[in-house]
Amino acid sequence: MRKNKKFKIFRNCQRWGGYPLPNGSAELHAVTVHFFSRQISRRKETELELRGIDYLRRKLESCRLRVNLRYKHYAMKYYEAPIGITIPPNIRAQYRSTLGWAAKGVDSLADRLIFREFANDDFEVMEIFNRNNPDIFFDSTILSALIGSCSFIYISKDEDDEVRLQVIESSNATGVIDPITGLLVEGYAVLARDDYGRATLEAYFEPNATHFIPKDGQTYSISNPTNIPLLVPVIHRPDAVRPFGRSRITRAGMYYQKYAKRTLERADITAEFYSWPQKYILGLDPDAEPLEKWQATVSSLLTISASDNGEKPNVGQFSTASMSPFTEQLRTAAAGFAGEMGLTLDDLGFVSDNPSSVEAIKASHENLRLAGRKAQRSLGAGFLNVAYVAACLRDEFYYVRSEFVRTTVKWEPLFEADANMMTMIGDGALKLNQALPGYINAETIRDLTGIAGDMSAVPIVNEGESDGT
Repeated sequence: MRKNKKFKIFRNCQRWGGYPLPNGSAELHAVTVHFFSRQISRRKETELELRGIDYLRRKLESCRLRVNLRYKHYAMKYYEAPIGITIPPNIRAQYRSTLGWAAKGVDSLADRLIFREFANDDFEVMEIFNRNNPDIFFDSTILSALIGSCSFIYISKDEDDEVRLQVIESSNATGVIDPITGLLVEGYAVLARDDYGRATLEAYFEPNATHFIPKDGQTYSISNPTNIPLLVPVIHRPDAVRPFGRSRITRAGMYYQKYAKRTLERADITAEFYSWPQKYILGLDPDAEPLEKWQATVSSLLTISASDNGEKPNVGQFSTASMSPFTEQLRTAAAGFAGEMGLTLDDLGFVSDNPSSVEAIKASHENLRLAGRKAQRSLGAGFLNVAYVAACLRDEFYYVRSEFVRTTVKWEPLFEADANMMTMIGDGALKLNQALPGYINAETIRDLTGIAGDMSAVPIVNEGESDGT
């Protein structure tokens, strides 16, 4: 099967001007020969524009801190420097708060982005992904892209000549991107680091070779038959200004979380110092036996005798500090963070007394749905690039991009279908098929519901309904 596929690809290369040139190329049409020469000149121009590994090292160091900052927020390991305005820093340091809002904002979207398959898989690329733990691979790639704005896939071959896919987070890889194809012109990655974060194995990716630079060894290279760097980015929400995308953990989101953490710290300290109302005594005899501080704080009954002159001291207590301002302040921070991430207050733990209906919950997550669809488009383009380059490496051919345009990415629905949604989809499919027989098929139903039934099922059209009656 693989040989037949290679022969087909080879014939397609002949037809579309791919590489390498077959025997008897002199008999090809003049347009095809011109296409070959034009592609060769373009690749030579691209090779002359390579920036080099030193440039990519500096580029990685400049963005690595920002990426690690977002990973720390996601892992709930980032602590802001204490601000000693009203509370001394040494006291605040003992009441450090931790919030998982950033992780919630990422996971709420990552858990809904479930890759299904490649449709119209003419080049059998799904076979490559099935050999590389697809469940872990896709989840890891998506999660890394949402946190760091992009992730990188290092494509290589193992000892058995099988294609291997390795996910590298954006704090350890970078490159110069082609804005048209989304592939790299050249790439750089740190494949291994020591316990101190220093690089022990680096890799520089050129179109025709991959160069490995060990820390304590000799540099060596492996030829690349694809003429495409074997480091492919998978980018979340790229644009013309930020070609490597944008992180799900925005600066506004980090601010709201920082704001909420300070509120929790102030509330914790206030509750610690003012758990019991402070008592005071006026007119106590100086020669009286002093009260133990702990007893005076927690005791509900204090016994204070009158002085020798019969004077009675006045006992009172201060009102306790209210926690309502902290609660409202925390709710304000949660509302800002939820608006930034497309979540609801219920998602952040502020459960309302009157639970919302199913329709209201779905409507409140409309922004999350839109963010998910945008992420599916951008991440899907990256997965297609990975499949494209992996197929190039597997078959050792210069594939023409126009041969890969039929393959598309299929995703599971962002929201699982419940009984109510199934009823509405069924009614809608029935009415549409009555108006346009066969318009809604089994594949469409699966795209809407995520339920894989009998994919060979076809709509039943009664006689006399072909005209919509």
